[in-house]
Amino acid sequence: MLALFQTIDLALSLYTWVLIGSAIFSWLYAFNVINASNRFVNSLGTFFYNVTEPALRPIRRVLPDLGGIDISPIIVLLIIFFVRSLMWTSIYPIFA
Repeated sequence: MLALFQTIDLALSLYTWVLIGSAIFSWLYAFNVINASNRFVNSLGTFFYNVTEPALRPIRRVLPDLGGIDISPIIVLLIIFFVRSLMWTSIYPIFA
């Protein structure tokens, strides 16, 4: 059972880093720091969009318009932190 919890924890940790990378990429893209016509940059942006958008879209629908500021990644990161804490402090001790 420990292996299952560690695998879920690792997946959530990796998704946290993907969310952070996606946010940094979107800032670099928005400020025109990276070349948007580069194939690698375009494929990286498509990857980040396809991986993070299913988690961010429902949050964005609920949040009010903040005038160009997107706090949905922060909310998803807080949810991930809550799930990881809940998993290790409340659920895992039941099965241990």
